[in-house]
Amino acid sequence: MIKLSAKDPGVFAGDLLIYFVPETDKKTIPCANGAVRRDLKKAWKSGDFTGKKGQTFLFYPAASEKELTADRVLVVGLGKKEEVEDDCREQIRLAAGTAVTRACDLKAKTLMVVLPAKTGLADADVAECMSEGLILANYRFDKYKTGNKDDDRGNRVEHFFIQDGGLNHGKVRRGMNLGKRAAEAGCLARDMANEPGNGWTPDRFAQFARKLARRSGVNCRIIDKAGMKKLGMGGILGVNQGSALPPKLVILKYQGAKKGPTLMLVGKGLTFDSGGISLKPAAGMEDMKYDMCGGAAVICAMQAIAEEKPKGINVVALVPATENLSGGSAIKPGDIITHFGGKTSEIINTDAEGRMILADALAYGIKTYKPDAVVDLATLTGAVIVGLGHHRTGLLATDDLLVEQILAAGDRAGEPLWRLPLGPEYSKQIESNVADIRNIGGKGGGTITAAAYLQEFVGDTPWAHLDIAGTAWNFTEKSYIPKGPSGIAVRTLVNLVRNWSWVKKL
Repeated sequence: MIKLSAKDPGVFAGDLLIYFVPETDKKTIPCANGAVRRDLKKAWKSGDFTGKKGQTFLFYPAASEKELTADRVLVVGLGKKEEVEDDCREQIRLAAGTAVTRACDLKAKTLMVVLPAKTGLADADVAECMSEGLILANYRFDKYKTGNKDDDRGNRVEHFFIQDGGLNHGKVRRGMNLGKRAAEAGCLARDMANEPGNGWTPDRFAQFARKLARRSGVNCRIIDKAGMKKLGMGGILGVNQGSALPPKLVILKYQGAKKGPTLMLVGKGLTFDSGGISLKPAAGMEDMKYDMCGGAAVICAMQAIAEEKPKGINVVALVPATENLSGGSAIKPGDIITHFGGKTSEIINTDAEGRMILADALAYGIKTYKPDAVVDLATLTGAVIVGLGHHRTGLLATDDLLVEQILAAGDRAGEPLWRLPLGPEYSKQIESNVADIRNIGGKGGGTITAAAYLQEFVGDTPWAHLDIAGTAWNFTEKSYIPKGPSGIAVRTLVNLVRNWSWVKKL
């Protein structure tokens, strides 16, 4: 729970009061609270605490101290002031994450955070990034733990209070709510990913969408297996052949403008990927429950969008959901499938399944909803990890304006991307002798040839593909990002919608 408080920090009587101090060469401690300055003075003078990024200083106010009534006071270093706005945003999130980590170590349940001044950010942005960092860092997934509830790893803060620190109270409230919605959506995506393959199934995606539609008013449509057969969605059906669980194509539509632009989001919802007949190695296969992180990002971003109700834009989200298993009816290498729209594909490797289900969703969504732009997200290739590690999401696109907006949204969210090329030379790698295309293009440029496969199904619609295989889990270590699923791209998508700018091409 996170709330805005107008209470003087000095009379806060909770478990932990937190101030943030920047690194500076000045001898004067840059903190507005005189009592905190006094207690910090010796550590500051000796150089034990200088406000460096990640530094903390904890003290216990004396019983006779009338200016500070909290049980403990924590001062967190912000580091040197950043010059770039997006770096300033990340600076706040990281400091918030450090504060929560220390609070959990102390088993603090109720804390007050005093917002720092002179950060280089607008008041609303400070509150937005602070609330994001607090909520994201406080995340735990212990649903299935039945052991010792006092295990330190399970500690979390129960109540956050944000004090404006002299910033505009109304703007702080607005920013706090923006950060809260985006961060809660990111945590929800982490929850979905952390669920086991027998806990989060294609039908769970459908159930979630229906509940979201009922409480928020967005339109929901679920295409089941019978509907897919009528529509000729051979990609989704082919991947699903080895599974006992039927596939779902989950569709959510938010309308914020009758005549405004439509953005279509598509997320890969592979709830478990064994590789099919082209079986993956046993070591690490348990992580393949994470292969639905693209679908989780899209559907959780839709929750935040439905709550915020942005004006001037319509958003359609599609999540093709299935398992990829090696049952007796599983699709085989050498088989040929027919996608929605009639394009045929030769299956060379059944573990290249994500592009097969995305292709149907892209082709169907573009024909049905006629979007002005399309963004798809998928844990698609191991090759993107080879190229970019776990630090940046791979981005491939057909439209420069769309790329600019996505890169800006990612930087704003602290979820950086890197653009890779597309071109006919890569499309040539997926040519087939017996079908229109084949589902892999050889060892070279695997991330790019996977995108080239998807490009076959988007026509002239401006389109971007985000390969999140390297960032959906084991993302760059940060104070507000846990080990395991990161919830990547949820906040990028939310920021993309919040700041959407589109000029329809003639």
